[in-house]
Amino acid sequence: MKPLIKICGINNFNILQQLVSIDNINYLGFIFYEKSVRNVSPEFLEQVKEFEFKDKRPVCVYVNSDQDFIKKTSSYFKDPILQFHGDETSDFCNSFDNEFWKVLRINNQINVDEIIRYEKASGILFENYKKDQPGGTGESFDWSLINSVKDLDMKIILSGGINCENVDNAIDINPWCLDINSGVESSPGVKNIDLIKQLLDKINI
Repeated sequence: MKPLIKICGINNFNILQQLVSIDNINYLGFIFYEKSVRNVSPEFLEQVKEFEFKDKRPVCVYVNSDQDFIKKTSSYFKDPILQFHGDETSDFCNSFDNEFWKVLRINNQINVDEIIRYEKASGILFENYKKDQPGGTGESFDWSLINSVKDLDMKIILSGGINCENVDNAIDINPWCLDINSGVESSPGVKNIDLIKQLLDKINI
């Protein structure tokens, strides 16, 4: 079965308008983290307020944000998934009325206890660990580590520099969803529609 697809790090309204018309994309991700080159601006938020996402679902990404900020920014979207990329506790993630995904950063092993701690997450996203950089590293971890937790009851979302060259390896892991970000950019933070279409074509051969 082919994985679902999330294109993450969108902060350009023109790109967003193009992406909603492309088949085989299931989720569109928006990053609310000032240190990221993909951070969403207040101007972009105003544009997206009345936007029709059609068959795509928005995902709002946060790194150790406070509750008020999360509630305020996610309110611009209809029924968004919240993606927690920092040190958020299970109680904090569960304190919202939204479905959520929890990101676990992988160094050289997967902590099963950590996965179980977020049992109410509707998806667990595995990301490469890089010191002092919470996500968006553009680098892969050892994806074969995923095989050690395949028996757990969870939807696995795979990320980490997925592009046209390595997407076949990512699909071989049989994740529920692929999180695509830096691997379809022409420069950091700038999404390339042609690269996105090439990647989707390769996945859907």
